[in-house]
Amino acid sequence: MRSIRQPGAPVTERIQWVEARGRSFSFTLPAGLPLLEAARRGFAAEGFASGVLNFGHGALGPFGYVMPALSKTSENAAFYSETYRPAGVTRTRLGSMTLGMRDGAPFYHCHGLWTEADGKASGGHMLPDETVVAEPFEVEAFGIDGAMFTAESDPETNFKLFGPVVAASYGVRTTNRAFALRLRPNQDFAFCLEAFCKTHGIARAKIHGGVGSTIGARFTHGGVTEPFATELAITAGTIASGASGALEAALDVALIDYTGGIAEGRLIRGDNPVLMTMELVLEALG
Repeated sequence: MRSIRQPGAPVTERIQWVEARGRSFSFTLPAGLPLLEAARRGFAAEGFASGVLNFGHGALGPFGYVMPALSKTSENAAFYSETYRPAGVTRTRLGSMTLGMRDGAPFYHCHGLWTEADGKASGGHMLPDETVVAEPFEVEAFGIDGAMFTAESDPETNFKLFGPVVAASYGVRTTNRAFALRLRPNQDFAFCLEAFCKTHGIARAKIHGGVGSTIGARFTHGGVTEPFATELAITAGTIASGASGALEAALDVALIDYTGGIAEGRLIRGDNPVLMTMELVLEALG
């Protein structure tokens, strides 16, 4: 399986996880607010301080983003591009967000694909301090109670990355067991989730959110992304018994690589290792 050497030594625990409770809900992001504040208010209205969300068509402007890029030093295995600030209104096609805390304040990690006002198709990592909702649009969210995604320094990748930590439970209305996860580098995305579910007695699960990166990508439709540095959003995901009776993860994703190549589809199980990180929430359904 493909692997990328990280600047720091790998830690023993390859999945950072916290068991919590959670609930799905939807809300509309109001125009004129920074995307971070709009998302924070939507979660807070339901009693949550952290969680994940997915969205389709939306409108952003002003808008700032970065793409994946090669690292110019040995301090990171890959890095970010310069900041892009397209003029006018950018129309999103899809996106996924993790909402949590960084340095004691609300923060998000958000990847997506979009079309800029001049017709350019692009994607990448949306910057919280430079992105504003231009027109109202709806998002599908999943809030977690008892866990919080928190940005912490990660010696392995030499980045400050979101990962779940135990948090106080506020007795918010929830519906199911939920596991907040962060997958560490150089392990297959699907196999990692399947093993986690088997270990924790989860027979069926739905993925909510999903922000991270893989080392290129191999798709079931035959498509291949060769450039190793990507920014990825999960568009749909489940873990359930396959034809053999064993657990199988079905992971539909969209990504952009460091050359600007865009790809979408279902990942091949066993051939898509994590590059830097993968954050998501597993809702246990059985």
